[in-house]
Amino acid sequence: MRAQWCEWATRLAQPIFDALDKRELKLRMPVETRASRSRAPVAHLEALGRLLVGLSPWLELGPDDTPEGQLRGRLAVAARRAIDAATDPDSPDKMNFSTDGQPLVDAAFLAQATFRAPRELWEKLEPRVQANLTARLKETRHMQPGENNWQLFAAFVELALARGGEPRDDSRILPALEKFKKWYLGDGTYGDGPEHRWDYYNSFVIHPMLLGILDEAAQESDALRQFQKEAQVAARRYAAVQERLVAPDGSFPAIGRSIVYRCGALQALADVALRRELPDSVPPAAARTALTRAIRRTLDAPGTFDENGWLRLGLAGHQPSLAEFYICTGSLYLCSVALLPLGLPPEAPFWSDPHAPTTWERIWGGEDIPADGALHGLPPSLPEEG
Repeated sequence: MRAQWCEWATRLAQPIFDALDKRELKLRMPVETRASRSRAPVAHLEALGRLLVGLSPWLELGPDDTPEGQLRGRLAVAARRAIDAATDPDSPDKMNFSTDGQPLVDAAFLAQATFRAPRELWEKLEPRVQANLTARLKETRHMQPGENNWQLFAAFVELALARGGEPRDDSRILPALEKFKKWYLGDGTYGDGPEHRWDYYNSFVIHPMLLGILDEAAQESDALRQFQKEAQVAARRYAAVQERLVAPDGSFPAIGRSIVYRCGALQALADVALRRELPDSVPPAAARTALTRAIRRTLDAPGTFDENGWLRLGLAGHQPSLAEFYICTGSLYLCSVALLPLGLPPEAPFWSDPHAPTTWERIWGGEDIPADGALHGLPPSLPEEG
């Protein structure tokens, strides 16, 4: 099972890393879109940032003598070379961090990747590349986030700038956290702004990025420590809901915008599994079952990749009509976040426990199990593990 996940990760990474290694990404990567104007100015940073934000925990395990460890080591070197190619001002593949607004999003995904893999994707970068990356991230500072999930992108970039030696602008961090505290709607769900929306943005962005920001900032005040505890509880509830959404054939409700991010819709479940914080109602092996099926259904569908290995628009194959105008080839690599549990070592229960059915299977198979229940309010801390 784990070997199959490694194959999926490698299939996503190969075209991007190979092209950036030769500094030919802009020449090689197709930019499929339904937009009336080209998305090429933003597509390449989308592809790199979104690929790395999903693969980074796996790369952080580092190389070892196993076949997987050797593969990981090669991909980590390729990832560092890719960051160099993307940020070097003299590179033909230098990416756009400064125009069109969209780079704020993907700079944040790239920043989050370096926090998910601090040793492999930050400390092992040459000082020159660290400086270039910091300079490129700084180019997004003039971009003002809207009253929605973009607040978290600005905050994550700011954390990365501070780590790179820039004075931290707390006006791009603390108000974002305050807003999401206010936008909590109950039962593990945040508004993307003040209102509820039927889509997967709680999973694509909000839960994982909010937890990531609080990982870095919670120690700064009692209020932030409390918010971190509340956010952890909310994420656990949302992960429990996500596990129930996946059918035995790997399908899940095709609701809301950006559905062509495919299995990336389940990032919240994958992230909580990576953090080893799944609720008692979701055994790690059941989460593995659900995620594996969803990844297989969305990445192995005929037509998902073109003849050169690049992702194509769609959810279960090539379905360009499902894509919104802001989506292009690069956007699609957010599917990588379903693979976050590769960052757990092979001996972790997520990988080592025997097969477990999903909650969907247990209920629809006739098993008598306890009813689901809403999360009322936010408990002050995580419940004790039993």
